[in-house]
Amino acid sequence: MEFQEVVRRRRMVRTYDTSRQVPEEVIDRIVQNGLRAPSAGFSQGWGFLVLDSPADVAKFREAVRPDSEPENWFAASVDAPLLVVAHSNKDVYLDRYAQPDKGFVDRSDAWWPAPYWDIDTGFASMMMLLTAVDAGLGACFFGIPIERIDSYREAFGVPQQFMPIGAISFGYSNEPPRDLRNRRRAATETVHRGRWNQPTT
Repeated sequence: MEFQEVVRRRRMVRTYDTSRQVPEEVIDRIVQNGLRAPSAGFSQGWGFLVLDSPADVAKFREAVRPDSEPENWFAASVDAPLLVVAHSNKDVYLDRYAQPDKGFVDRSDAWWPAPYWDIDTGFASMMMLLTAVDAGLGACFFGIPIERIDSYREAFGVPQQFMPIGAISFGYSNEPPRDLRNRRRAATETVHRGRWNQPTT
């Protein structure tokens, strides 16, 4: 599939044909492409948990289901043949930038203008989302309720230094095509050229 077609088709899909498993070679391609994402200082401070069995997906739902209003969280109801939970590791970045070629020896995070450990993990997640489209799959990135992160960690043995920034569901879409053009904000509202008050034309 041409790259522009992949970008055009990319959207969040929440309903899947759970009778169709994602082939192992496609899972490998999704994960390996995610690992090709850029990262600050080539730190690669991320970690991904792959859940590809119905039992593990059900275990995930149970672990992240909040006590109040679980219906407001896709994480609590997601039913997909494949989940990949994306984690960032801040310590890897602080260690990397304390090395001689970077020189921030105190491992402080005070000078970081943004949490690049989370941003880079988001980059990797986007690579996975685009790979899904190229492979003919649907996918959706979604959040985990903050009060359920500890129970999620316990359920899957996730170390404390890895923070789950979200999860991605994958599968063969059961949703009809949607035209979102009338809901997408125009570039003239969101893109500025040369100066903030100058919209692109």
